Amino acid sequence: MKCIAIDDEPLALELLADNISKVPFLELVASCDNAIEAMKVLQEHAIDLVFLDIQMPGLTGLQFIQSVPQKPMFILVTAYEKYALEGFELDVVDYLVKPVSLQRFMKACNKAQELFALKSKPKTAAANPSPANAGYFFVNVDYSLLKVVFDDITWIEGLKDYIKIHLKSTGKAIVTRMSIKSLEEQLPSDIFIRIHKSFIVSARHITAVRKSSVFIGDMELPVSDNYRDAINAITGRQQG
Repeated sequence: MKCIAIDDEPLALELLADNISKVPFLELVASCDNAIEAMKVLQEHAIDLVFLDIQMPGLTGLQFIQSVPQKPMFILVTAYEKYALEGFELDVVDYLVKPVSLQRFMKACNKAQELFALKSKPKTAAANPSPANAGYFFVNVDYSLLKVVFDDITWIEGLKDYIKIHLKSTGKAIVTRMSIKSLEEQLPSDIFIRIHKSFIVSARHITAVRKSSVFIGDMELPVSDNYRDAINAITGRQQG
């Protein structure tokens, strides 16, 4: 995948470029210290992935994402945790908080590669509904129909035109082409809760709740204001 790195701090940009050089499936096309320079690179090259800082002079990282007409994938790399919710609202692939370990960086890159590979596959019907009381449904994965049991789902992540279904039994995830909205319509509302534009969780697997997030084991997922009432309903109290 062709990528660019954007950060106004020279040392941070150098470290980001060094991390990218360690990922075999990434090709760094340019390192930019401001969003305007990066915009020119996007106009001149077909870029698949952008590593982007948020706090930059002139045009911030979030403003930059909103200004790009033909959007590549974005991974935010920032020193500020407070912008995570806004980042996910803009469908970023991942949100990394500095300092970023190489292991965490690789995890984000693998996630981007997975999404990139799925975009390259031919489009097929994604889900096959089963009777509402069956307790399962089928999704297309690698040209096969895979059975997914409701009770095995811990949480679901929307990735633009794809969804990622996280399973308790395997600790892994199923990725298939469909919208999170269309899947939500097939899920029983007494088990699954929409907490964010990009996330659905199983109420049975929620382990803790905070004001603006829920936990599925060690995984913390953001809760947006539009969906907070659903969390209040299952906890029986206002989170504030």
